[in-house]
Amino acid sequence: MKVLITGGAGYIGSITAKALEQAGHTPIVLDSLLTGPRVFVRDRIFYEGDIADRDLLTRIVDEHPDLDATIHMAARIVVPESVQLPYEYYRDNVAKSLELFDQLDQLGKHRVIFSSSASLYDVKADFEVVESDPLAPGSPYARTKHMMEQALQDIAVATDLRAVILRYFNPIGSDPDLESGIYAKEPSHVLGQLVMAARGQKDSFTITGTDLPTRDGTGIRDYIHVWDLAQAHVRAVERFDSVIEAADAPSVVINVGTGDGVTVRELVAAFEQVFGREVPLSEAPPRPGDAVGAFANADRAAELLQWRTQLSLQDAIASALAWGEKRQEILGYE
Repeated sequence: MKVLITGGAGYIGSITAKALEQAGHTPIVLDSLLTGPRVFVRDRIFYEGDIADRDLLTRIVDEHPDLDATIHMAARIVVPESVQLPYEYYRDNVAKSLELFDQLDQLGKHRVIFSSSASLYDVKADFEVVESDPLAPGSPYARTKHMMEQALQDIAVATDLRAVILRYFNPIGSDPDLESGIYAKEPSHVLGQLVMAARGQKDSFTITGTDLPTRDGTGIRDYIHVWDLAQAHVRAVERFDSVIEAADAPSVVINVGTGDGVTVRELVAAFEQVFGREVPLSEAPPRPGDAVGAFANADRAAELLQWRTQLSLQDAIASALAWGEKRQEILGYE
């Protein structure tokens, strides 16, 4: 199958492209390179441009009329930045995505897999969330994802477009061959910050939020190895029609996580175990837009995608540490 991946030069996009290739499919990458590095595209079919460029989308389909599905990953994703730059987030994540979806529909390319986020969920007492649980997106970033879910669901009702909406939890780690991983010079996510502190690239790892309503006061997350997340996309592509049929609806939401909640302090302990020594720590209040957290009930993914995670938290940490040693060679900086 041929699969268009918007944002395919990014962290998750490039690793998903590799997973598709290993499953015998052909990824076609569309990326503006606003953040994703060109080196992550490697020798894949590549179009540099904007997801809202209807002429470019038409050219892609003209050149690949056998395109089977689109995985829409392109988005701005940094929560604190979304608080500072709400216009840019709504413009790029919402307005441009609407142009993409409408043009795909016009071009007769009706299978869309959308990258959504577990940051949509409201806080629950036990933190385990199912797809039907109440939503309370707490940042501009999360609200853009919520808006796009709603837009896709409405478009799917009114047109032939069909949507599998994957609510990601917290991807960490790198691809198995260490060809791509987190690329920001100073990653904003927790494991990237831990790696930097462990390698002496910053004075300490800062735990943001220590009096939250969790078992140890720190945020709780569902940390999923990015390679497992990539495999979920492969299953969504391969089983797209059967998923929509089984859901008996033009769109369906599926949690993609491990089903296990891990607090930040627990993540630090696991990291130190894999790393082999302690990491210097500091504490600070939660960042703007940060959520207390949640973890996935992944039963729907098991039922519809026939997928569950295979790799452990320790596997993900080990791969992140290995990528930390490798990324200077790939990207040209520490």
